[in-house]
Amino acid sequence: MPRYWLVKTEPTEYSFEQLMKDKQTVWEGVSNPLALKHLRAMEKGDLVLVYHTGNEKAIVGIAEVSKSAYPDPRKRDARHVVIDLKAKEKLQSPVTLASLKAKKEFASFDLVRIPRLSVMPVEKKLWELILRMSR
Repeated sequence: MPRYWLVKTEPTEYSFEQLMKDKQTVWEGVSNPLALKHLRAMEKGDLVLVYHTGNEKAIVGIAEVSKSAYPDPRKRDARHVVIDLKAKEKLQSPVTLASLKAKKEFASFDLVRIPRLSVMPVEKKLWELILRMSR
């Protein structure tokens, strides 16, 4: 049974649209210890919400972990890991951070509580609510 996650990206650096074109990518550049811990916990088949930071501040698409965490080939430090992500689908409508903050169900969600965290788990009930909000 897959687990659910959220990753953040600056769309001017690497957008969900680019992931859709590329079909798959190495998800790299994570350096925060807690975010790296979450990255290490991701397994092949887990589902991932892709969130655009910057001016958008919205969840825009769904990806799937196609390769579990492995050492970042660009780093010499074993603490740094990457995963492979493949694009699944663009959400019908983006789900904005403002719309999440407006719902009490998301008060304990890391996206609301720890805004600088770039990789985080998503509870199944919140995942389902986000997907409903995108329709």
